[in-house]
Amino acid sequence: MKLLVKLAWRNIWRNKRRSILTLGAVIFAVFMAIGMRGIQLGTYALNIRSAVELFSGYLQVQAKGYNDTPKLSLCFSQNENLSSALKNTKGIRAYSSRVYADGLISFKENSRGVAIFGIEPGKEKDVTTFVENTAQGRFFNSDSSNEIVVGTQLLENLNAEIGDEVVLLAQGYDGSLGNQKYKIVGTVRLGVQELESTVVFMGLKTAQSLLAMRGKINVIAIKADNLDNLGEIRNNLAAAIANKDLTVLPWNKVSPELQQAIQLDNVSGILFLGILIVIVAFGILNTVLMSVTERFREFGVILSIGMPQKKLTYLVYIETMFIAIIGIALGNILGYGINYYLILHPIVFGGEIKRLYELYHFLPELRSSLQVSIFANVSLSIIGISILSCLYPAYKVYKLEPLKGIRQT
Repeated sequence: MKLLVKLAWRNIWRNKRRSILTLGAVIFAVFMAIGMRGIQLGTYALNIRSAVELFSGYLQVQAKGYNDTPKLSLCFSQNENLSSALKNTKGIRAYSSRVYADGLISFKENSRGVAIFGIEPGKEKDVTTFVENTAQGRFFNSDSSNEIVVGTQLLENLNAEIGDEVVLLAQGYDGSLGNQKYKIVGTVRLGVQELESTVVFMGLKTAQSLLAMRGKINVIAIKADNLDNLGEIRNNLAAAIANKDLTVLPWNKVSPELQQAIQLDNVSGILFLGILIVIVAFGILNTVLMSVTERFREFGVILSIGMPQKKLTYLVYIETMFIAIIGIALGNILGYGINYYLILHPIVFGGEIKRLYELYHFLPELRSSLQVSIFANVSLSIIGISILSCLYPAYKVYKLEPLKGIRQT
């Protein structure tokens, strides 16, 4: 085997120009693949974190069926067992209770349908960031005051101003029709026009009073340590709660639109990588085939003095693996460098590109990732395609007859 390794190494450099060009193609492909996948996965993670920390939370505790059919009747009480499970489950950093309802807001002659969210401002700021996204005025501090915060577009649609009083009308948990005057103390910017034109935030106790909820809630939003171990945290929390009427849902079940957008974008990235790898495969095939063909006479002589054909086939594979492994190693180093640089110095877009990103609810920023799976998947793909590329040249060597090889010119 040592002899075959020595022969393979020498054979690679018999035609330095061809080997260097092929090696350069492998390095470039690995570098591009790792760089692009790093940017894709890093940007996806950035957008997911931004979205879940803006409003939905990493996880949500809900009554079963609420996510499919949101209605006030699908509510629950936050008892001691539930509170204890939330506090003691490893990986949960903070949580906040919420009430959701539909209603009608009126100011003078203007009325709009709205989505009412009752929140605990003190706890909510530890779970999400929308409390800090106040565009005008301020956010209310108490969960039992008659102050509300509305979306920026909703304030404009009502032709109202900060400090104006509006009337909210909503059907309560018991079927009664609740209505009350509230004072607008601020507006919030969420980056999603549909939300900004319909959202109304008020204190949790205020919402429970309006909706006759009697201390019940619809959702508990949860902030976790990170996205990587979210499945484990979810399973542990569900086991700790041990309530068949409640369910723990991850962000992608609560907000499937973001995951669908990411999956759609991911397809284009995988397609590009596939094309890149196929191009590299043809480059390796061309190099190995030419190297084998021009050495038929040499192979014929070697076979005639007793070299087994299997060993010659192994020689072809070893040569191919040398090129692939060197290319992969150097490509990984360059890929790590560019990904690390983009983690420290992300690309931030402006102008029309920024508006295009925001239109599809993505942050106008490219950030990379150093996930081990990126390097492993790209490296294994190149190794696999290299093995496939030398199947035909190896087959020709395996079928080569000594006399025909010697006569080859």
